[in-house]
Amino acid sequence: MEKLSSIVSRILFIGSFVLAGLAVWEKLANTIGYTVLRVYSPWRLLEFAAIALFFVIALQLREIKSSLKTQSSD
Repeated sequence: MEKLSSIVSRILFIGSFVLAGLAVWEKLANTIGYTVLRVYSPWRLLEFAAIALFFVIALQLREIKSSLKTQSSD
């Protein structure tokens, strides 16, 4: 379970930075008059990135809590 949590955390972390990069790219393209992604606005992409980072924070806190619990029981 710890390994799965770690993998999901890493995937969400990388995914959030990819979304943030896409948001910046889209915003720069919009200033020129073009669009890269027609589905979502740059602000919506940043919102998705922030939500993913909140999940990463929650998963990391859960891992810290479980590691502290195992250390205190030893």
